[in-house]
Amino acid sequence: MSVAVIIAAAGQGRRMKSAINKQYLNLSGRPVIAHTLSACIAADCFTQIIVVVAPGEEEIFRRDVVFPWFPARKFFLVPGGKERQDSVREGLAVLANNIEYVCIHDGARPLVQPSLFRRCLTVAREKGGAIAAVAVKDTIKMANPQGEVIKTLPRHKLWAVQTPQIFRRDWLELAYRRAYQEGIQATDDAALLEAAGYPIQIVSADYENIKITTPEDLLLAEAILRRRQDENRHRL
Repeated sequence: MSVAVIIAAAGQGRRMKSAINKQYLNLSGRPVIAHTLSACIAADCFTQIIVVVAPGEEEIFRRDVVFPWFPARKFFLVPGGKERQDSVREGLAVLANNIEYVCIHDGARPLVQPSLFRRCLTVAREKGGAIAAVAVKDTIKMANPQGEVIKTLPRHKLWAVQTPQIFRRDWLELAYRRAYQEGIQATDDAALLEAAGYPIQIVSADYENIKITTPEDLLLAEAILRRRQDENRHRL
């Protein structure tokens, strides 16, 4: 069984207030996306790694990520589209013919553990679709545009969704075709499969699998990596 991973790394990350794309910001001595790619490689379950970058950033990716950190590794590099959904679609267009399952992961989730990829893949093989998520810890309220509370949502039923998300290739491609035919826009790929009627199984993930969105996230990621490094040293 062949599995591909599509790394969505075309977002501009305006909330970072940085002059460069957040994927290339320094995190413990390496670009953010280099950590992400290292985790994908360490998972040892992908026969094709596709990286979708912002149009015009192909050479930056090669210069700052591939050449210094992965000189012997082959990545399929694809320019992204206007929205995340468009970028993933561009990644789907270059899948190898023998790919049966597709994993989609955010380039800006550099703290993902390799074992999470493997656990999601195991569930996807059984169920057809699997997504990483964590139980919501805060009380969540629904409000109108004026900020007035409409109702409180039942917290025990709520999950904060992350990536990786892994699906059968045929399901994912059909869901994408249907979405574009019907004008469906979603903030994650699982929502497109839900709209097409496919079942999705949650895989309990890690609260440390954060997405780098704001400067505070980068500081938190640095602290988490330092703690992991200290723990690894103590095991030796």
